[in-house]
Amino acid sequence: NNAYGRVLSQASGKLGSSTLPDTEIRTVVDKMLDATKTMEARSKMLEERLTASSREIGELRERLDAVRRENLTDQLTGIANRRAFDVEIEQSILRAQSSGKVLCLVMCDVDHFKKFNDNWGHQTGDQVLRLVANCLSENVKGADTAARYGGEEFAVILPETQLPDALRLADRIRTAIESKKLIKKSTGDILGVITVSAGIARWAPGESIADFIARADTCLYAAKRTGRNKVVTETDPAYLQAEKNVAA
Repeated sequence: NNAYGRVLSQASGKLGSSTLPDTEIRTVVDKMLDATKTMEARSKMLEERLTASSREIGELRERLDAVRRENLTDQLTGIANRRAFDVEIEQSILRAQSSGKVLCLVMCDVDHFKKFNDNWGHQTGDQVLRLVANCLSENVKGADTAARYGGEEFAVILPETQLPDALRLADRIRTAIESKKLIKKSTGDILGVITVSAGIARWAPGESIADFIARADTCLYAAKRTGRNKVVTETDPAYLQAEKNVAA
């Protein structure tokens, strides 16, 4: 740019002279043309480099997003993993704390999961987990988050959801799972019905994440202890009894 500017400045000074011969004028013009062509070539090269760099940045951003999604996705079931759950539950509590709006948490667990694994093998157990995850995904929408919490336990974070609405959603998920038939892919045999137990807690202002999850887990334990294939909330008498058992 500086070199091109100097050529233009010199040419302007020479062309401004009324006594300049025609041959000298042509020489000056030729120099200007050469300098302009050089500048255009350099600009084109820089533009090509910029385009290539922008493309590389876009590709890197796509790869980074893919890695981020992979790190937050459970590879077996395709829903959010424990890491994603930990991030989302913390953010949901912060939002509930600042807005004063309600927040509910559903913890659910596959009933008699060990029996499926022992009787039919781990591949069938994986099929059970994928089936449960699909039912969660089909019923959880919007700002809600369904995640595999660990093993055969799943969680659903429900921002701005009252306890009765959370109960209806959890029961709809439970019913959807119970209605599915587990079929062994290699033989086509029907292996039985899958059921889940679930517990629901509503976040109490000032409550820690650990305590919030523990209360939902206590509700889940109450559902397991009182017959399985059911949903228990913190307002259920079964939860109060389970709390006493946990305290004891």
